[in-house]
Formats: sequence, structure tokens, C-alpha cells
Amino acid sequence: MTSAAVDFGVGRILSILESEALLLTGIHGEVEKTRKGLMIMNSFLEDTTKHGGTTTQVFQTFVSNTRDLANQIEDIIDEFTYLINGYHSLSMLQRAFRLPMYIWTKRSIASKLETVNATIQALSDTMKRYSSSNTALPVVGGDDRTKRVRNIGESSLFIGDDSLVGIDAAKGKLIGWLLNSELQRTVVSVVGMGGSGKTTLAANIFKSQMVQTHFDSSAWVTISQSYVIEDVFRSMIKEFYKEAETQVPGELYSMSYRELVEKLVNHLHSKRYIVVLDDVWSTSLWTEIRVALPDGICGSRVMITTRDETVASFSFGIGSQTHKIEPLNEEEAWKLFCNKAFSGNLECCRTQNIEQIARNLVERCQGLPLAIVALGSMMSTKKLKTEWKKVYDTLNWELNNHPELKVVQSILLLSFKDLSYPLKHCFLYCCLFPENYRIRRKRLVRMWMAQGFVERIKGAKPEEVGDSYIMELVYRNMLQAVLTNHLGRPKALKMHDVIREIALPISKAEMFCDVCDDEAEAIENVKTRHLCIRGHMTSGRKGMNLSSLLVFSATNPEIALPPRMKLLRALDLQDCTVNKLPDSLVKLFNLKYLNLMRTQVKELPKAFHKLLNLETLNTKHSKIAELPLGVSKLQKLRHLITFRHNDGHDSDWNYVLGTGVPSDIWKLKNLQVMDCINAKTELIKKLGNMTQLTRISLAKVRKDHGNDLCNSLNRITGLRFLSLTSIDEEETLKIDTLSSTTNIEKLFLAGKLEKLPSWFTTLHSLSYLGLRWSGLDEDAIRCIKGLPNLMPRLGEIIICDGSMPDLQKLYVIACRGMKSVPNGIESLVKLQELHLIHVSDQLVDSICGEKSIDRSKVEHIPTIKHYFRTGNGSYYESLS
Repeated sequence: MTSAAVDFGVGRILSILESEALLLTGIHGEVEKTRKGLMIMNSFLEDTTKHGGTTTQVFQTFVSNTRDLANQIEDIIDEFTYLINGYHSLSMLQRAFRLPMYIWTKRSIASKLETVNATIQALSDTMKRYSSSNTALPVVGGDDRTKRVRNIGESSLFIGDDSLVGIDAAKGKLIGWLLNSELQRTVVSVVGMGGSGKTTLAANIFKSQMVQTHFDSSAWVTISQSYVIEDVFRSMIKEFYKEAETQVPGELYSMSYRELVEKLVNHLHSKRYIVVLDDVWSTSLWTEIRVALPDGICGSRVMITTRDETVASFSFGIGSQTHKIEPLNEEEAWKLFCNKAFSGNLECCRTQNIEQIARNLVERCQGLPLAIVALGSMMSTKKLKTEWKKVYDTLNWELNNHPELKVVQSILLLSFKDLSYPLKHCFLYCCLFPENYRIRRKRLVRMWMAQGFVERIKGAKPEEVGDSYIMELVYRNMLQAVLTNHLGRPKALKMHDVIREIALPISKAEMFCDVCDDEAEAIENVKTRHLCIRGHMTSGRKGMNLSSLLVFSATNPEIALPPRMKLLRALDLQDCTVNKLPDSLVKLFNLKYLNLMRTQVKELPKAFHKLLNLETLNTKHSKIAELPLGVSKLQKLRHLITFRHNDGHDSDWNYVLGTGVPSDIWKLKNLQVMDCINAKTELIKKLGNMTQLTRISLAKVRKDHGNDLCNSLNRITGLRFLSLTSIDEEETLKIDTLSSTTNIEKLFLAGKLEKLPSWFTTLHSLSYLGLRWSGLDEDAIRCIKGLPNLMPRLGEIIICDGSMPDLQKLYVIACRGMKSVPNGIESLVKLQELHLIHVSDQLVDSICGEKSIDRSKVEHIPTIKHYFRTGNGSYYESLS
């Protein structure tokens, strides 16, 4: 870990010194001194690491001092930015009045940097004496890495279904237990050490067609060590409702323990259900949860995954079974490694003459899938035999106590060290999110940008560079893509529990980021730079010079910001119940990222325009219906996300609500994303000035906006997402003269179209098209079906004999022009599921009933479901 910390600490300072703030007049000379001194320190630390001196007390002191310097310099930058930008935002009269204080503060900051440089010089002198000394220095004893990994919880293994090996026998046995004739509820336990693949096995079984069709209802719930039983119940309810395609009760989060149990019992009492409880750490969970899982005679099953054999051997009742995961044998381990390192192509391995080294590496993984996958992913980028030999020679695994955990940790730390410096920041930053948390890609990239982690690359936008970081971390299996779009790009990511448990101690040791359960615990570690609080944040009594603050699961309606938090760059309150922001928010002059998504906040502070450095404002699904005046002063704003659902509206129309904005919002020339605001005449006319926009969503568009709207949009050549919703279902969208459309990837139009615009034929990049209440006739299909990247909305589907022979699931969505099932569907002999979602009544009638004209075509399909919407909500029915 120490060598990684060296790179992290020194590299971090050098990156900070690239800040524009430090290049401004007044301290440039001191910056250059700092840079030169650090280069010397970096060279020394690298040399020492190479020669094995990383465990001495002196060396670790150097590392600790380097980290403290990084924090000091970062504070200096923030203070300097706060001073410079704050002063220049004042009027001429205000500047003149505050000039003496400005000069004094500027000198004070320069003095602080001089002190830092003196410290660097002193460290450099000490390093020189250390390097010239031949005196043996004592080695720091005690390796605590085993302790750090001991309580690791994992929720899934970073391996796709195409890479699964060695599970067939276990899968068959477990499915047999789940589908046996026992009528009473039974429990099946899967036990194994962290990284052994128990969750992967359970997930493969849970998602299998055989299991899904056998049970009426299913839910997968991941259990954390610090679980709250009410949250477990809520997760189960959401899973059951999602699986049934019904809306989750709006009052779910206000339900009491008794109400939650009653809701589950009522839902499950007459069903044959399967529930997977993943990552169970103690038997107390079963004592608490069993009351909500009816023990009837329907043949229901509960599957538990755990790394604790005490949990697996617990007496769960009649018919309980336990399966223990064994390490992969040599052949299975080699196959899994090859899938990751060589994409299954052994010729690549042999032509490079590295097969023997590769087999030696696999042998040292001792059959542990997580270790094999992590190492294989890292080695996939190594092309030279010397690189492979170097990795093998530096794998200093400790095999005395709990060797399998040490193996995992050694490999993952090696993978961490192999990351480029910017990716180290980005990777460790993910530790802020709770275990098993799905992190939205765009949210993460924007937070990285706010912290300055994203490198400046000429010709590329920061968002694009951040996306490339995401892809590299996913490729290396440091992050897992749990949700992807139609192009395969990750939409949501997750840090594997094992990896997080190893990465978080590194972050804490570097005082980079920390996670605390409440504010009282948080203030004990005042030196951390990025903090996640999983509880209350109310007192504001104390604070720290934080750069990031994330608050999860807060139940208090108001949040107080500690006074020393003025240098904060990112504030994320997503999903908190907070309904009021403190007035002190506008004093966070360095704030670049503010996320209020799904909060109860109704308004922003009136002086919100003072946050001149703000880059991202997310009020999605909050209660904010109007942005305050002065928002146009936020010239650095890049992402404005204000999308809201109209949950209380009775009709299908206006299910999207725009947010009111000042008419001069068009002055935000750096805005990339504007989603979703109410259209106003002045804004529509000036919209073309916002040439950097890539995503636009407008609500309440009127017919008389048409010409001005098209003229403005034609000036925005980089547009990739366009959404226009008319003011009501009778209003026509007049967009015939739109021409700048070749880059549009997603298009959503809600409103009448007199005819299909001629520019539809130019939508060569379009991959998603949504048309609501368009009123177009069937001739429109002739144009739409010619778009190369779009699946047309057809009135008929023909499946030729021999096409898609292995197809198992078929979804027909919103194809209201279809009057019958696809012609030739009877040839899809392996088809297991047919889902008809918002289709015509004629299509449903064609297969509903024994004498329906197309019934014989679908009799071989085990599961047929019809999803439909009524005035009371969304439902589904079985047509099997």
C-alpha cells in the first residue's frame, strides 16, 4: 500500500499545481519553487520504492508528510480561488472599499505557500541525508491487510455469464433443491469465502428461465453488515412490485415496521415465491425477516448466500440445504483466466511465449475466481514477456494466515497501483458511495469534474474524458457496469464490496475520503477531503475543510452546513428528505456541483446567483418548480437538470413537468445540458446562442414558437438529444424547418405533427425515437424504417424460418399498429417468454382464448404476459 500512497500523494500535489488559480499574478514564483521541490521528492520516493525501502519508519514518515503537504496546498488553492473570484465579482465601488483586505489576504496566502516550500526544502534535505546513510532503519511491523479484508462483503463477481466456469454441477444441484416437491417454505444456503463466486452462482440460478417460470413472484435483496430491517423490507417490496410491473406505493418510506410486514405478508401469502438474501452476515437476520415470509404450503423458497458457515448451518427449518463453494480446479481456473487475459484466444498467449508465466500466475490465485478475474483483466493490457515476468516477480503474497484473502488483496492493490494517477483519484472517490450502491455514470463524472480529477485534453470535453475513465475502470474490473444503454455504454456502476473494502482503508490512510454513520463521527476526522455521512447532518457546530460532502439516508428536514465548510466543491443530497436549504449555501463560493435530486426542497436561496463557480445543478424530481432570478450569472454552469414527473396528473398528457427559468437563461454560453425547462418566447428566440448544448428538453412548446425554435436549434450543431413537449395534446409542434439534425441520437416529440418533417430522413445517428400524440398516418413508417440506427415501429413483423433459433425472450413494445403476433413466431422453438407491452387490443385478442386465430402459434411459449395501462395505474395479465 505504501508505494501506492507515494504515487498518490506526490502525484496529487503535482496535479494540484496545474490549477489556473495558482498561475495568477502574485504567487507564480512560489508555485515554481513548489513544483521543483516536489519533483526532487518524487524521484527520491520512486527510487526508494524500487529498492524495497517502503516499509521503514523514515520512509513512511516521508509519505505521511507528503500527504499533509497535499492537503495544505489544496486548501491554499481553494482559498486563493475564493479570494480572486470573489473579489473580481464585486462592483468597482465594492472592490475599492475592500482593496486593503484583499491585499492583506493575498499576502497571507502567499505566506502560507512560502511555509509549504520551506517544508518541502526541509524534507528534501532530510531525504538526501537518508539516502546517503547506510544505517539500517527499523521496519514497521504488523501487516493489517488481513484485518481489513476480514469483514468484506460481496454482492456480485465481476464476471459475465459468458465467462462462467465450473458452476454446472453446483447449479444443477441447487436448482433441484429449489424446484423439489417440498410444499413448505425451505431455505437453501450457499456458503463460501469472499470472492469465491457464491453470488455469481446464486444470480445465475435466480435469473434462469427454469426458476423464474416455476415461481409466481421473486425478489433479490442484498444485505449489508449494518442493515436496517425496515430498509430490507422496503427493498423486498420494491423488487416484488417491479417484477409485477406495478407502481411502488408512494408512502413506502413512511411505513412503519408493522405496515411493511403486513404489506409483504398480504402480497405473498397465496404465492409460490423465491427470495434471495445475498451477503448475509449473521443469523439474527433470519430471526427478524422470517415473519414477513409466509410459511405456507405453496412450495416457496429462500436462498441465502453467506461467507459465514455458522449462518449456513443455522437451523432454518424443514428441508433446509447447504452448498459450500469449492475453489476452481486447475483447468477451470486456467479457462477463466484465459477468458479475461486473452479473450479466450490461447494462440495469442502462445505466440507471445508467455503461457508458462501465465500458468504460474494462475496457480498463485489458488482457484479463487475474484483473484483470477482481477489479475486476468490487468494482464490483458500486457503484451511483452518482460511485463508479465515483472508482475509475477512482484506478487509478494503472504500465505500464512487466510491466504485466500491476502491473495485477493494483493491482486487488487496491484491493480490499483497499475492505474494512471488520475484514475487513482477517480477510483478511490467511488468509496464515498454506500456498499452495493448503483452509481449513475453521469453523476460520477460530474463529481470528478468538480474536484478537478479529470485531465484537460486538447480537443476533448471534460465529460468525454471522464467517460473514458469510466470505461477503463470497467474494463479493468475495478468498477462493474450494472446497467448499460442500447450502445453498451454503462449507465450505472457499482464498486464490488471486496474492492471497496480494500480501497476504503487506502482512502482513509491518505485522508482522501471517509464514510461516517453520523455527523458526530464525522467531526472526529477533520482532515479528510471528501466525506460521506450516512445519517443526520444538523448541528453545524464544527466542520472541516471538505471538498466533497455526500449525505445519505438523512431524515431531518433541514441541513446545516458547518462554518468551516466554505471551500466545499461538491454537495450531494440526493434522496435525502431535506426540504429546506440553509441561507449559508450561497457562501460556498467554490461550489461546482449541487445535487438535490429527489429531495423535498421547494426553492433555492434568492442569492443563489452568488455561486459563480457552479458547473452542475441537479433538481430532478425535487419540488423546485422555478429557478430564482440571476441564474444567468452562473456563467460556468454546464449541466442544468430540472426534469420532473407530474405524479398527480390524471391524464397521460403532461406527465413531464418543466421548470420555470428566467428568460435570460440563454446567456449561459457554456451550458451542455438543459433538461427540462418551460419554453418562453424570449428564450426560444435566443436559444441559438447556447451553441455548446448537447441535450435540450423543452416543455410547454407552442405552435407559434415553431419558426424561432427551428432557427435557434439549427445553430446548435452538436445536439445529440432533443425533447419537445407541446403545451397540450391539441397543440401542434411546428418544426418543419429544422435542419441541424445529423448528430441527434435520441429524439422525443410529444404533440401533434401535421406531417412527418422532411428532415427525418437525415436522422442517420438516431437510435431512439419517441412520438406521442403525433397523429401521423401509416405513410410515416415508410420514412422512419429507412433510418439505419432505428428499429422502426412496424405494423407487421415477419420471422423467416431459421432466424434467431436461440431466441428465448421477445418483447413487443408500444407497437399499436400490429394486429397479430409476428408471422413465423411458431418457428422460435426455444422461445420461453413473450411480453406484449402497450399493444393493440386486436393483437391481444388474436391469441387470447382457446379458439383465437393465432393461439396455436404461441402454445409452445411457457410465459406470455400482457402489460397495459388504465386510469388507475399500470397492470399486467398472464396470457399463457
